[in-house]
Amino acid sequence: MKKIISLLLMAVIVLTLFSACNNPGSPASGVNTAAVDDDENYTTGDASLDDPKNGDDIGENELLVVSFGTSFNDSRRLTIGAIEDTLAKNYPDWSVRRAFTSQIIIDHISKRDGIKIDNVEQALKRAADNGVKRLVVQPTHIMDGFEYNDLLDEVAKYSDAFEKVSVGKPLLSSDDDYTEVMNVITAATAEYDDGTTAIVFMGHGTEADSNSVYSKMQQLLADNGHDNYYIGTVEAAPGVEDVVAAIKDKGYKKVVLEPLMIVAGDHANNDMAGDDEDSWKSVFTKEGYDVECLLRGLGEIEGIRNLISAHASDAIASAAK
Repeated sequence: MKKIISLLLMAVIVLTLFSACNNPGSPASGVNTAAVDDDENYTTGDASLDDPKNGDDIGENELLVVSFGTSFNDSRRLTIGAIEDTLAKNYPDWSVRRAFTSQIIIDHISKRDGIKIDNVEQALKRAADNGVKRLVVQPTHIMDGFEYNDLLDEVAKYSDAFEKVSVGKPLLSSDDDYTEVMNVITAATAEYDDGTTAIVFMGHGTEADSNSVYSKMQQLLADNGHDNYYIGTVEAAPGVEDVVAAIKDKGYKKVVLEPLMIVAGDHANNDMAGDDEDSWKSVFTKEGYDVECLLRGLGEIEGIRNLISAHASDAIASAAK
């Protein structure tokens, strides 16, 4: 019996040591160690370089920047963080704070990196508790879809907590917005527009009527002579198969893929540029094209940040009335 007990104790010790050796590190270190979650076997950058902008001492004027969010640390800093920094620079009389709409992403970052990011309700409560008088909410959403309308509903619940509340428009809200975004993305990819390369932007897609933004942008590109540009979506129409059919038999040798999303997160890194057989990169490679993936979110492009800032300016003007 003593021998059996000894063997069991040895087994427990071995298992404990094995677990310790395979511990990827403390999430509180702020560095993505790439193995905190079983299904995450890649690195996304150092979380400690990104400012979650969740501090108190806000003052009377708050500019709350609301994004869906991303757990890709570098992209979050280079896109959402860059947008927030642009707004802070352009509107120094307003304290910029952050909120994400995706609780899954918030929880994931908290568990993995020990970084706390407010959801919309927490951010609104923080503003109210800090005595904010004028609140401007500027989303980084592409379109007026389900998430934008959910945001309006959440903000409405707190409207009595502030003297003035104003919500800015999404990126694509007017005909001028479409034209500006078209000009920005074509200028940012002009070096690839050589006549033998199809430049394909991957949007998210939605079941909402606002999914029409993609077909509208595609038509605008065509009407303005950008014949080598194509737009598809991950979760709606047009899908990757539609884009493949659109570029077939047009003599293209190369396909450049880039996300039509504020961040270059999971969709961009996996659905677009991943190695799985159903990724966009793999699909176009199988069709015989040389494929190059640009892992750059729209938020990295200055012209996009400036357009979001212009929407925030309109909202600020409304709050000042």
